[in-house]
Amino acid sequence: MNTISGKSDAELKDDVLAELKYEPSVKVTDIGVLVKDGTVTLNGFATSYGEKWDAVRAARRVAGVNAIADDIEVIQPDSMRHTDGDIATAAANQIKWSPRIPAEAVKITVREGWINLEGELEWAYQKDAVEAAVKYLAGVTGVANLIVIKPKLTASDVGSSIKRAFKRNAQLDADMIDVETSGNKVTLYGKVRNNSERDEAERVAWAAPGVSSVDNKLVLAWGFSD
Repeated sequence: MNTISGKSDAELKDDVLAELKYEPSVKVTDIGVLVKDGTVTLNGFATSYGEKWDAVRAARRVAGVNAIADDIEVIQPDSMRHTDGDIATAAANQIKWSPRIPAEAVKITVREGWINLEGELEWAYQKDAVEAAVKYLAGVTGVANLIVIKPKLTASDVGSSIKRAFKRNAQLDADMIDVETSGNKVTLYGKVRNNSERDEAERVAWAAPGVSSVDNKLVLAWGFSD
C-alpha cells in the first residue's frame, strides 16, 4: 500500500495503464508498467522520442506516483529513420522558424539520432521552446538540452518575483512553498498535493527572468488539506 496516496501498487498500476491508454499519442500495447512502493517503471518500446516523452508525462499525471524509472527504448520503423545530417537540418529549420527563439544563440549537434542543444539564452521558456521544437522530429532518438540561462537579475529580485507569481497562481498554495535563491539558482522547498502542482511550481520558478537552474525539492503529500 502506498501510504501517501492510499493506493495499492496494483491500483496504481491500473491507473497508470488507464492514463497511458487515454493519451492518444502513446501506443499502450507496446509499453509495460511495473509498480513498487509508489515508484513506476515504464518499459517496452516507443516508435519515437516524442512518444516516449509523452508516455512518461502521462504517468506523472497519475495521483500517487512518487517516482518514475524510464526504461522505454526508442525503436523506429524504417520509414522514420533519417541520417544525422537530415535531422540536424530539420532541427535547425524548426528553431529558425520559431518566433520565440533567437536561432543564432543555439548550437545543434546530432549523433545517431541524439540531438545535443547548446548555447546561451535569457529566458527558461526559450530553452524549453528549443527542446519542444525538435523532440517530435522523425528520426530523433533523444534530446540533451544543455542550453545555459544567462543571468540578468539579482537573487533577491528573482526570489521576490517567484513568490509573487506563486501567490497569483490559482493552482498553487503559495504558503506551502518556500523559495531560496543563491545567485540565479533557485531551490523550492515545502509540499504539494500532486505531481501536477510540483511541475507547475517548477514551471513558475523557471519563468522568472534570469533563473539559471531550479532544484525542485518539493515533497509530494497526496491529499493534504492544510
